[in-house]
Amino acid sequence: MKRNASEKLDEWLTKEDRKPLVIRGARQVGKTWIVRDLAKRAKRDLVEVNFEWNPAFADHFTALNPKDILKNLGAELGRRIDPSSALLFLDEIQAAPEILSKLRWFREQLPGLPVIAAGSLLEFVLAEHSFSMPVGRISYLHLEPLSFLEFAMATGNIPLVEAMTDTSPDRPLNDALHTKCIGLYRAYCLSGGMPESVKVWQDSADPGACLSVQQDLLATYNDDFHKYGKNISRLQKTLRSISEQLGNKFVASRAEEGTASQEIKKALELLCKARVASLVRHSAGNGIPLGAEGNERLFKVLLLDIGLVAAQLGLARMRPEDVDRLVFQNKGAMAEQFAGQQLRFALADQGMPELHYWQRTGGRQGEVDYLIQSGGSVVPVEVKSGTAGSMKSLHQFMFDKHLETAVRFDMNNFSTMELDVKTTQGDQVQYTLHSIPIYLAERVFGILHDIG
Repeated sequence: MKRNASEKLDEWLTKEDRKPLVIRGARQVGKTWIVRDLAKRAKRDLVEVNFEWNPAFADHFTALNPKDILKNLGAELGRRIDPSSALLFLDEIQAAPEILSKLRWFREQLPGLPVIAAGSLLEFVLAEHSFSMPVGRISYLHLEPLSFLEFAMATGNIPLVEAMTDTSPDRPLNDALHTKCIGLYRAYCLSGGMPESVKVWQDSADPGACLSVQQDLLATYNDDFHKYGKNISRLQKTLRSISEQLGNKFVASRAEEGTASQEIKKALELLCKARVASLVRHSAGNGIPLGAEGNERLFKVLLLDIGLVAAQLGLARMRPEDVDRLVFQNKGAMAEQFAGQQLRFALADQGMPELHYWQRTGGRQGEVDYLIQSGGSVVPVEVKSGTAGSMKSLHQFMFDKHLETAVRFDMNNFSTMELDVKTTQGDQVQYTLHSIPIYLAERVFGILHDIG
């Protein structure tokens, strides 16, 4: 599978001032694969150390000199390690977290050796470590599940991906290609972007086979609960509740009846640390940065991957017409998960992805699905599961915030409308609405940049 992250690794490998790299991401998103693929493509001798499988390997890093560490590793592995041709990969480093503090030694004393570390539960270590992290001396790469375009490429639709990458508001796809993309979007909603599930879809296009993989993945995450939480049952119920409350403000009491909201929020915080879930935080939407003003009590929650949502909701067992109803015709929960997942993918280059939405905090109801930043401006994003839908809240938001540009993701092809409408409160508002096909959500920042 071709991953965009592979190009970033290529760039990192060729930098003269290359720092040791730490790959962060949930379990099973493909961290190990992309490193092995990098070594293969770059014709580097891969020295892979997995601290979960071999905890004793941490003993070799007690040496203070990187050359001695390599000598010890070579003796253990029965091979000579040449820094000029090797790539050192420290996998599941959360099992030996103190080694993170020693990564700077390789940059300072052995800069010719590329060093990559990765870990599935790394956020727990980074949040609670007692050792000194080498701030400014290591780089980070955030890895998300496959995006829709990566999925389309992995399933053999390379010419179509090239067409989707080249399309724009003034060069939309024709109706036949647009319809084909909608079909792929439906497939992605069932398969998701977890590499193992995508591989199964490559081979069979069978939702039932993907479901088996997704259930195994969910079981893997459940198996991890004992590593970071004492109340496993509460974590399980909270994880399940994310899919059930998708698209709505998360209400803690709905996860486990009779449990204090604070306890559910603690469980949710643990799931977010494990990167199985992520918050969509409330923002007042008054300006940049989006997180500067907001109500901490208001948030929505996304699951790591839409395929896992499909598994929890039982979509693979449904008739195709019922799946279409849930994906395309319900109030938009699956569409919101899809859009949020693609936005997180697009934002991963900028560090830990963070998403925001707007909800009126007093009086009348009102909500805008996502708020993003384009240049120095706030851009509201509405997500529609079909080809039409009310935009009353968006109209009022545009009037209240004095904004000029908004985006809508839906099932339609590209369009741009100059709106001049009245809000439900009788206020006249004018703004530009860019309608973007939902399957191109990950391209929204580039599209807005090109539009100017």
